[in-house]
Amino acid sequence: MGLFVFKRFCTLLLTLVGASAVVFLVLEVLPGDAAQILMGPDAAPEAVQALTVKLGLNLPAMERYWQWVSGMLVGDLGLSYSYSSPVLELVLERLAVTVPLALIAMLLTTVLALAVGIYAASRHNRLGDVGLMGLTQIGIAVPNFWFAILLILLFAVHLQWFSAGGFPGWREDPLEALKSLLLPAVSLAVVQAAILARITRSAVLEVLREDFVRTARAKGLSQRATLWGHVLRNAMIPVITVMGLQFANLLAGTIVVENVFYLPGLGRLIFQSISNRDLIVVRNCVMLLAAMVIVVNFVVDVLYAVIDPRVKASDI
Repeated sequence: MGLFVFKRFCTLLLTLVGASAVVFLVLEVLPGDAAQILMGPDAAPEAVQALTVKLGLNLPAMERYWQWVSGMLVGDLGLSYSYSSPVLELVLERLAVTVPLALIAMLLTTVLALAVGIYAASRHNRLGDVGLMGLTQIGIAVPNFWFAILLILLFAVHLQWFSAGGFPGWREDPLEALKSLLLPAVSLAVVQAAILARITRSAVLEVLREDFVRTARAKGLSQRATLWGHVLRNAMIPVITVMGLQFANLLAGTIVVENVFYLPGLGRLIFQSISNRDLIVVRNCVMLLAAMVIVVNFVVDVLYAVIDPRVKASDI
């Protein structure tokens, strides 16, 4: 197990290095001058040049890349061009909204998808199965930002159970802060839950056809005991794979949903920084999202070996 985890960890480090290089190079080729945008179109060339030197934009690309990577290793992400604040402080402040939102959405996704997928598989080709799969097909087709607007119209405008947007802050009122994340989390979870439910149903149905399931039933185990005790664990590998990918989609989906609900999260920070061409904030936020996805994939690989030792043995 130790060798398996070590090899996966080395892959994680190499992937992080590759991701940092790609993020830096992509932002380097973007057109425009950050210093010119910050100073305004009528700024004197001398003032623009002075700001360029101050921001370090006149340095060679390799030197700026090394400064960025070495700064990340010690927690120094630089200074925001437009906010005039340390990027680390801005990111940590916004993560206090984005991370709970993504976790709540992932929890809702997992609970809904497993319940619907297992129920549909246990009633294969019956009315419940057909009806639920039809609903999941609709859920896949619905864009989360459009569903978010529908939730606002129903629960905020007509029923007035929730606010239409904004975030009161965890220190001010934790319950109200949690309540303000529920509608955005639901809008993110519905589409992902529909996809995961169909994957869960297919995986469970495939395992139900295995010989060991028939053997368990022949020994007198009930359908429920067989399903939860034998089938579900063997069906979890493809489900966990999709869950890892979905967590990445949830993080990316917050960029749109946070703007719909006017939440001061990481997605909204990225959107505002792109508008201001604050490349240092964009670069660090994109790298953070990429690192989260890479770490989640690492955790998924380790869970593979925990759930099914054959994966570990075949890799070694």
